[in-house]
Amino acid sequence: MIVLFADDLETTLAEVKEAGAKIIRDIYSFPGGRRFHFVDPNGNELAIWAEVAG
Repeated sequence: MIVLFADDLETTLAEVKEAGAKIIRDIYSFPGGRRFHFVDPNGNELAIWAEVAG
């Protein structure tokens, strides 16, 4: 799975939804940051992560 980086995870999530992707795992925390997973209109699963401030 390809994992991309974003500075603002919430804004990126909204933009990904608006672009027609299906969110398959909403924002969640993991060691080192937070991320969400989605499937793009072509059926590819991707994730976007952001660092936790602090």
